[in-house]
Amino acid sequence: MERHVTLLGMLAALAGALSLLVGVSMVFLVIGAVVELSSPEGSGVAVAAGVTAMTFGLFAVCALAWGGAHLRASSLLRQRRASGRLLMIALGICDLVILPFGTALGVYALWVLTSPASQSLFERRVWAGSK
Repeated sequence: MERHVTLLGMLAALAGALSLLVGVSMVFLVIGAVVELSSPEGSGVAVAAGVTAMTFGLFAVCALAWGGAHLRASSLLRQRRASGRLLMIALGICDLVILPFGTALGVYALWVLTSPASQSLFERRVWAGSK
């Protein structure tokens, strides 16, 4: 199960990087809409540019946060931290509705992280001399 957890960490990092890429591209679209909105000619697309800037801005924030959460979960999974397991389970449940690749990642994450063999990888290790 060690290999599956390692692969899941890499897949979560890939999903996070792709989500960050989408977020950054949305930021560029927001910048374009704001430039159009602030043009001195006063074109008739001011309302549309404003709605576009707001919508793409919201999508950009969501995509950047989603990508950052996946990258954080990937980092914690590589360290075999219990918080990374819980974060990736939560992200995996949410990923189920993102067709088709998010669904595959979510199913794989839930299969890997809820199996008893992988749960033992994330248990806290107690030092032999401490209680």
